[in-house]
Amino acid sequence: MEKFSLSIDGKNIEVKEGTSVLEAAQKLGIDVPNLCFEPCLSLSGSCRICVVEDDNSGRMLASCAMPAMQGMVIKTESPRVLEARRFIIELMLASHDLDCFNCEKNGDCRLQDYAYRYKVDKSPFWGEKREFSIDEENPFYLRDYNKCIYCGKCVRVCHEVQGAGAIDYSHRGFYSQISSPYEVPIQDSSCVFCGMCIELCPVGALMPKHQIFAGRPWEVKNFDTVCPYCGVGCNLTLKVKDNNIADVHVPDREPNNGEICVKGKFGWDFISHNERLKKPLIKKNGHFQESSWEEALETIANRFSDIKKTHGSDALAGLSSAKCTNEENYLFQKFFRSVLGTHNIDHCARL
Repeated sequence: MEKFSLSIDGKNIEVKEGTSVLEAAQKLGIDVPNLCFEPCLSLSGSCRICVVEDDNSGRMLASCAMPAMQGMVIKTESPRVLEARRFIIELMLASHDLDCFNCEKNGDCRLQDYAYRYKVDKSPFWGEKREFSIDEENPFYLRDYNKCIYCGKCVRVCHEVQGAGAIDYSHRGFYSQISSPYEVPIQDSSCVFCGMCIELCPVGALMPKHQIFAGRPWEVKNFDTVCPYCGVGCNLTLKVKDNNIADVHVPDREPNNGEICVKGKFGWDFISHNERLKKPLIKKNGHFQESSWEEALETIANRFSDIKKTHGSDALAGLSSAKCTNEENYLFQKFFRSVLGTHNIDHCARL
Protein backbone atom coordinates (compact mmCIF):
# COMPACT_ATOMS: atom_id res chain seq x y z
CA MET A 1 0.00 0.00 0.00
CA GLU A 2 1.31 3.43 -0.96
CA LYS A 3 2.44 5.81 1.77
CA PHE A 4 2.34 9.60 1.82
CA SER A 5 4.51 12.11 3.68
CA LEU A 6 3.03 15.37 4.87
CA SER A 7 3.61 18.11 7.41
CA ILE A 8 1.13 19.15 10.09
CA ASP A 9 1.93 22.17 12.24
CA GLY A 10 5.61 21.76 11.39
CA LYS A 11 5.69 18.05 12.29
CA ASN A 12 6.40 15.51 9.56
CA ILE A 13 4.55 12.20 9.36
CA GLU A 14 4.22 9.30 6.93
CA VAL A 15 0.82 7.62 6.70
CA LYS A 16 -0.81 4.90 4.65
CA GLU A 17 -2.99 5.67 1.66
CA GLY A 18 -6.56 6.41 2.75
CA THR A 19 -5.60 7.98 6.09
CA SER A 20 -7.46 11.23 6.67
CA VAL A 21 -5.73 14.46 7.64
CA LEU A 22 -7.57 14.31 10.97
CA GLU A 23 -6.28 10.81 11.71
CA ALA A 24 -2.75 11.86 10.74
CA ALA A 25 -2.98 14.81 13.14
CA GLN A 26 -4.20 12.53 15.90
CA LYS A 27 -1.22 10.23 15.34
CA LEU A 28 0.98 13.26 15.99
CA GLY A 29 -0.92 14.09 19.19
CA ILE A 30 -2.46 17.22 17.66
CA ASP A 31 -5.96 17.88 18.96
CA VAL A 32 -8.15 18.88 16.02
CA PRO A 33 -11.73 19.55 17.22
CA ASN A 34 -14.43 17.34 15.74
CA LEU A 35 -18.09 16.67 16.40
CA CYS A 36 -19.40 14.43 13.62
CA PHE A 37 -16.35 12.16 13.23
CA GLU A 38 -16.27 8.67 14.75
CA PRO A 39 -13.76 5.99 13.66
CA CYS A 40 -16.39 3.23 13.57
CA LEU A 41 -18.79 5.22 11.35
CA SER A 42 -18.88 6.36 7.74
CA LEU A 43 -17.57 9.84 6.98
CA SER A 44 -20.03 12.69 7.24
CA GLY A 45 -18.07 15.94 7.21
CA SER A 46 -21.21 17.75 8.31
CA CYS A 47 -20.08 19.79 11.30
CA ARG A 48 -16.98 21.33 9.61
CA ILE A 49 -15.46 22.18 13.00
CA CYS A 50 -12.41 20.08 12.03
CA VAL A 51 -11.50 22.51 9.23
CA VAL A 52 -7.76 23.00 8.60
CA GLU A 53 -5.74 25.01 6.08
CA ASP A 54 -3.57 23.53 3.33
CA ASP A 55 -0.67 25.95 2.99
CA ASN A 56 0.18 24.80 -0.55
CA SER A 57 -3.22 25.41 -2.13
CA GLY A 58 -4.64 27.87 0.40
CA ARG A 59 -7.75 25.74 0.62
CA MET A 60 -9.76 25.16 3.79
CA LEU A 61 -10.35 21.43 4.21
CA ALA A 62 -12.61 19.30 6.39
CA SER A 63 -9.81 17.21 7.86
CA CYS A 64 -12.03 14.24 8.78
CA ALA A 65 -13.10 13.72 5.15
CA MET A 66 -9.91 14.81 3.38
CA PRO A 67 -7.41 12.00 2.69
CA ALA A 68 -3.77 12.82 3.38
CA MET A 69 -1.78 13.47 0.21
CA GLN A 70 1.91 13.65 -0.59
CA GLY A 71 3.58 16.96 0.26
CA MET A 72 0.66 18.52 2.11
CA VAL A 73 1.56 21.32 4.51
CA ILE A 74 -1.32 21.54 6.98
CA LYS A 75 -1.98 24.24 9.55
CA THR A 76 -4.53 23.34 12.22
CA GLU A 77 -4.56 26.63 14.14
CA SER A 78 -3.89 29.34 11.56
CA PRO A 79 -5.78 32.67 11.83
CA ARG A 80 -8.12 31.61 9.01
CA VAL A 81 -8.82 28.30 10.73
CA LEU A 82 -9.53 29.94 14.07
CA GLU A 83 -11.87 32.45 12.43
CA ALA A 84 -13.71 29.66 10.60
CA ARG A 85 -14.13 27.57 13.74
CA ARG A 86 -15.48 30.51 15.72
CA PHE A 87 -17.95 31.23 12.91
CA ILE A 88 -19.12 27.60 12.87
CA ILE A 89 -19.61 27.57 16.65
CA GLU A 90 -21.54 30.84 16.47
CA LEU A 91 -23.84 29.30 13.85
CA MET A 92 -24.41 26.25 16.05
CA LEU A 93 -25.19 28.41 19.07
CA ALA A 94 -27.62 30.57 17.10
CA SER A 95 -30.44 28.10 17.69
CA HIS A 96 -28.99 26.01 20.49
CA ASP A 97 -30.35 25.86 24.02
CA LEU A 98 -27.72 27.75 26.05
CA ASP A 99 -28.98 26.70 29.47
CA CYS A 100 -25.76 24.86 30.26
CA PHE A 101 -26.28 25.27 33.99
CA ASN A 102 -29.18 22.82 34.08
CA CYS A 103 -27.91 20.54 31.33
CA GLU A 104 -26.78 17.09 32.47
CA LYS A 105 -24.00 17.24 29.88
CA ASN A 106 -22.46 20.31 31.54
CA GLY A 107 -18.75 19.61 31.94
CA ASP A 108 -18.80 16.75 29.43
CA CYS A 109 -20.10 18.54 26.32
CA ARG A 110 -17.89 18.84 23.26
CA LEU A 111 -19.70 21.92 21.96
CA GLN A 112 -19.29 23.61 25.34
CA ASP A 113 -15.59 22.70 25.39
CA TYR A 114 -14.99 24.10 21.91
CA ALA A 115 -16.95 27.29 22.62
CA TYR A 116 -14.72 27.85 25.65
CA ARG A 117 -11.56 26.92 23.72
CA TYR A 118 -12.29 29.43 20.95
CA LYS A 119 -13.73 32.10 23.27
CA VAL A 120 -17.27 32.06 21.91
CA ASP A 121 -19.76 32.98 24.64
CA LYS A 122 -22.74 33.91 22.49
CA SER A 123 -23.92 34.02 18.90
CA PRO A 124 -24.17 37.28 16.94
CA PHE A 125 -26.90 35.76 14.78
CA TRP A 126 -30.50 36.38 15.69
CA GLY A 127 -33.87 35.34 14.33
CA GLU A 128 -36.37 32.55 14.75
CA LYS A 129 -35.28 29.70 17.01
CA ARG A 130 -36.36 26.11 16.90
CA GLU A 131 -38.59 25.21 19.82
CA PHE A 132 -39.22 21.49 20.13
CA SER A 133 -40.87 19.70 23.00
CA ILE A 134 -38.67 17.19 24.80
CA ASP A 135 -39.45 13.61 23.78
CA GLU A 136 -39.66 11.57 26.96
CA GLU A 137 -42.18 8.89 25.99
CA ASN A 138 -39.77 5.96 25.92
CA PRO A 139 -38.69 4.38 29.23
CA PHE A 140 -34.94 4.88 28.91
CA TYR A 141 -33.86 8.30 27.66
CA LEU A 142 -34.84 11.86 26.78
CA ARG A 143 -34.39 13.39 23.33
CA ASP A 144 -34.06 17.18 23.40
CA TYR A 145 -34.12 18.44 19.81
CA ASN A 146 -33.30 21.97 21.03
CA LYS A 147 -29.77 20.79 21.85
CA CYS A 148 -29.23 18.66 18.75
CA ILE A 149 -26.40 19.86 16.47
CA TYR A 150 -27.29 17.43 13.63
CA CYS A 151 -23.92 15.72 13.61
CA GLY A 152 -25.75 12.56 12.53
CA LYS A 153 -23.79 10.19 14.77
CA CYS A 154 -26.94 8.70 16.26
CA VAL A 155 -28.38 8.03 12.80
CA ARG A 156 -25.21 6.45 11.44
CA VAL A 157 -24.54 4.21 14.43
CA CYS A 158 -28.16 3.03 14.37
CA HIS A 159 -27.93 2.09 10.68
CA GLU A 160 -24.30 1.06 10.29
CA VAL A 161 -23.40 -0.62 13.58
CA GLN A 162 -26.60 -1.70 15.31
CA GLY A 163 -28.50 -2.30 12.08
CA ALA A 164 -31.81 -1.25 13.60
CA GLY A 165 -32.44 1.72 11.31
CA ALA A 166 -34.84 3.18 13.85
CA ILE A 167 -34.05 6.87 13.27
CA ASP A 168 -33.10 9.21 10.45
CA TYR A 169 -33.43 12.85 9.38
CA SER A 170 -36.94 14.14 8.82
CA HIS A 171 -38.30 17.43 7.40
CA ARG A 172 -36.02 19.93 5.68
CA GLY A 173 -33.78 22.89 6.35
CA PHE A 174 -34.49 24.89 9.49
CA TYR A 175 -37.09 22.40 10.70
CA SER A 176 -35.00 19.27 10.25
CA GLN A 177 -34.89 16.88 13.16
CA ILE A 178 -33.97 13.30 13.98
CA SER A 179 -36.99 11.05 14.25
CA SER A 180 -38.33 7.56 13.75
CA PRO A 181 -40.21 6.67 10.52
CA TYR A 182 -43.47 8.62 10.23
CA GLU A 183 -42.54 10.11 13.65
CA VAL A 184 -44.04 7.17 15.53
CA PRO A 185 -42.96 6.92 19.18
CA ILE A 186 -39.46 5.49 19.34
CA GLN A 187 -40.67 2.56 21.46
CA ASP A 188 -42.98 1.56 18.60
CA SER A 189 -40.16 1.66 16.04
CA SER A 190 -37.40 -0.86 15.33
CA CYS A 191 -35.29 0.65 18.15
CA VAL A 192 -33.76 -1.98 20.45
CA PHE A 193 -32.65 0.61 23.05
CA CYS A 194 -28.99 -0.36 22.87
CA GLY A 195 -28.10 3.18 23.91
CA MET A 196 -25.30 3.51 21.36
CA CYS A 197 -26.80 6.76 20.05
CA ILE A 198 -26.52 8.15 23.58
CA GLU A 199 -22.92 7.00 23.84
CA LEU A 200 -21.90 8.91 20.71
CA CYS A 201 -23.95 12.09 21.17
CA PRO A 202 -21.41 14.90 21.76
CA VAL A 203 -23.95 17.25 23.38
CA GLY A 204 -26.98 16.96 25.66
CA ALA A 205 -29.53 16.04 23.01
CA LEU A 206 -29.78 12.44 24.24
CA MET A 207 -29.73 11.78 27.96
CA PRO A 208 -30.53 8.61 29.94
CA LYS A 209 -33.40 9.19 32.34
CA HIS A 210 -31.55 7.54 35.19
CA GLN A 211 -28.74 10.10 34.84
CA ILE A 212 -30.96 13.13 35.49
CA PHE A 213 -29.80 14.75 38.75
CA ALA A 214 -27.74 11.65 39.56
CA GLY A 215 -24.38 13.43 39.48
CA ARG A 216 -22.29 15.86 37.48
CA PRO A 217 -19.39 14.55 35.37
CA TRP A 218 -16.82 15.93 37.82
CA GLU A 219 -18.62 14.36 40.80
CA VAL A 220 -18.53 10.75 39.64
CA LYS A 221 -15.76 8.17 39.89
CA ASN A 222 -15.18 5.67 37.09
CA PHE A 223 -14.93 1.95 37.75
CA ASP A 224 -14.17 -0.51 34.95
CA THR A 225 -16.11 -3.75 35.13
CA VAL A 226 -17.71 -6.48 33.02
CA CYS A 227 -21.41 -6.71 32.19
CA PRO A 228 -23.00 -9.43 34.38
CA TYR A 229 -25.71 -10.53 31.96
CA CYS A 230 -24.41 -12.94 29.32
CA GLY A 231 -21.30 -14.83 28.33
CA VAL A 232 -19.92 -12.21 25.93
CA GLY A 233 -18.28 -10.32 28.79
CA CYS A 234 -18.76 -6.78 27.48
CA ASN A 235 -16.62 -4.06 29.04
CA LEU A 236 -18.45 -1.36 30.98
CA THR A 237 -17.36 1.69 32.94
CA LEU A 238 -19.62 2.53 35.86
CA LYS A 239 -19.94 6.19 36.81
CA VAL A 240 -20.50 6.16 40.56
CA LYS A 241 -21.46 8.91 43.00
CA ASP A 242 -22.07 8.27 46.70
CA ASN A 243 -21.96 4.52 46.09
CA ASN A 244 -24.79 4.77 43.55
CA ILE A 245 -24.44 4.25 39.81
CA ALA A 246 -25.16 7.50 37.98
CA ASP A 247 -24.55 6.15 34.49
CA VAL A 248 -22.89 3.43 32.46
CA HIS A 249 -20.30 4.21 29.77
CA VAL A 250 -19.25 1.70 27.11
CA PRO A 251 -15.49 1.91 26.46
CA ASP A 252 -14.04 1.08 23.05
CA ARG A 253 -12.29 -2.13 24.09
CA GLU A 254 -12.62 -5.78 23.15
CA PRO A 255 -14.74 -7.84 23.12
CA ASN A 256 -17.60 -5.39 22.52
CA ASN A 257 -15.58 -2.47 21.07
CA GLY A 258 -17.98 0.22 22.24
CA GLU A 259 -21.14 -1.74 21.42
CA ILE A 260 -23.71 -2.82 23.99
CA CYS A 261 -27.27 -4.09 24.32
CA VAL A 262 -30.21 -2.72 26.29
CA LYS A 263 -29.45 -4.88 29.33
CA GLY A 264 -25.85 -3.76 29.61
CA LYS A 265 -26.68 -0.08 29.12
CA PHE A 266 -29.84 0.26 31.17
CA GLY A 267 -30.48 -2.96 33.11
CA TRP A 268 -28.42 -2.41 36.23
CA ASP A 269 -31.04 -0.95 38.60
CA PHE A 270 -31.14 -4.33 40.38
CA ILE A 271 -27.82 -3.45 42.06
CA SER A 272 -29.42 -1.07 44.57
CA HIS A 273 -32.98 -2.43 44.40
CA ASN A 274 -34.62 -2.72 47.81
CA GLU A 275 -35.79 -6.27 47.01
CA ARG A 276 -32.36 -7.57 46.02
CA LEU A 277 -31.38 -10.73 47.88
CA LYS A 278 -28.30 -10.29 50.04
CA LYS A 279 -28.41 -13.58 51.97
CA PRO A 280 -29.51 -17.14 51.14
CA LEU A 281 -33.16 -17.98 51.81
CA ILE A 282 -34.33 -21.34 53.19
CA LYS A 283 -37.99 -22.27 53.36
CA LYS A 284 -38.96 -23.12 56.92
CA ASN A 285 -42.55 -23.84 57.93
CA GLY A 286 -43.74 -22.78 54.52
CA HIS A 287 -41.94 -19.41 54.52
CA PHE A 288 -38.53 -18.29 53.22
CA GLN A 289 -36.17 -17.10 55.93
CA GLU A 290 -32.69 -15.59 55.71
CA SER A 291 -29.85 -17.92 56.65
CA SER A 292 -26.06 -18.07 56.60
CA TRP A 293 -24.11 -19.45 53.66
CA GLU A 294 -22.88 -22.31 55.83
CA GLU A 295 -26.44 -23.39 56.65
CA ALA A 296 -27.56 -23.00 53.05
CA LEU A 297 -24.71 -25.08 51.61
CA GLU A 298 -25.21 -27.77 54.25
CA THR A 299 -28.93 -27.91 53.42
CA ILE A 300 -28.19 -28.25 49.70
CA ALA A 301 -25.62 -31.01 50.29
CA ASN A 302 -28.00 -32.97 52.51
CA ARG A 303 -30.89 -32.68 50.04
CA PHE A 304 -28.70 -33.77 47.13
CA SER A 305 -27.55 -36.80 49.09
CA ASP A 306 -31.11 -37.72 50.13
CA ILE A 307 -32.52 -37.38 46.60
CA LYS A 308 -29.67 -39.35 45.02
CA LYS A 309 -29.98 -42.12 47.62
CA THR A 310 -33.77 -42.34 47.37
CA HIS A 311 -34.45 -41.72 43.69
CA GLY A 312 -31.10 -42.12 41.94
CA SER A 313 -28.77 -39.66 40.22
CA ASP A 314 -31.09 -38.93 37.29
CA ALA A 315 -33.61 -37.42 39.68
CA LEU A 316 -31.21 -34.46 39.83
CA ALA A 317 -30.66 -31.81 37.15
CA GLY A 318 -28.56 -28.67 36.89
CA LEU A 319 -29.30 -25.41 35.08
CA SER A 320 -26.24 -23.19 34.66
CA SER A 321 -26.05 -19.48 33.95
CA ALA A 322 -24.41 -17.16 31.43
CA LYS A 323 -23.72 -14.82 34.33
CA CYS A 324 -21.08 -17.28 35.54
CA THR A 325 -17.58 -17.45 34.16
CA ASN A 326 -16.51 -20.26 31.81
CA GLU A 327 -14.49 -21.73 34.67
CA GLU A 328 -17.48 -21.72 37.03
CA ASN A 329 -19.69 -23.35 34.40
CA TYR A 330 -17.05 -26.02 33.80
CA LEU A 331 -16.88 -26.80 37.51
CA PHE A 332 -20.69 -26.87 37.68
CA GLN A 333 -21.07 -29.53 34.98
CA LYS A 334 -18.07 -31.45 36.33
CA PHE A 335 -19.68 -31.55 39.77
CA PHE A 336 -22.99 -32.87 38.40
CA ARG A 337 -21.37 -35.50 36.17
CA SER A 338 -18.52 -36.70 38.37
CA VAL A 339 -19.90 -36.21 41.89
CA LEU A 340 -23.68 -36.50 41.51
CA GLY A 341 -23.49 -38.89 38.58
CA THR A 342 -25.99 -37.31 36.17
CA HIS A 343 -25.78 -35.83 32.69
CA ASN A 344 -28.94 -33.74 33.21
CA ILE A 345 -27.17 -30.43 32.58
CA ASP A 346 -28.53 -27.45 30.68
CA HIS A 347 -27.73 -23.76 30.32
CA CYS A 348 -29.94 -20.66 30.28
CA ALA A 349 -28.39 -19.39 27.03
CA ARG A 350 -29.80 -22.41 25.18
CA LEU A 351 -33.42 -21.88 26.23
